[in-house]
Amino acid sequence: MKVTVKFWSYFRDFTECNETSLEVDDGATLGDLHSAVMEQFPKLAEMNNSTLKAVGVDYQTDDFVLSDGDEISLFPPVQGG
Repeated sequence: MKVTVKFWSYFRDFTECNETSLEVDDGATLGDLHSAVMEQFPKLAEMNNSTLKAVGVDYQTDDFVLSDGDEISLFPPVQGG
């Protein structure tokens, strides 16, 4: 199945793109996808433990099962001040 991954904030600098499409196996989880994205974009690996992940507009955990056509957003922790 095909999903779209969007990168936000300085993750765009790390990946040198705004988004990418990936083919994942049926039953793949958000954690599986995140691992595949880090393989494709190794600079993101340093942010592995602090990456925020959303499917559609909702934050999800790594065990969330993806569906064909999902739009996943990956971004660094929100900062303010």
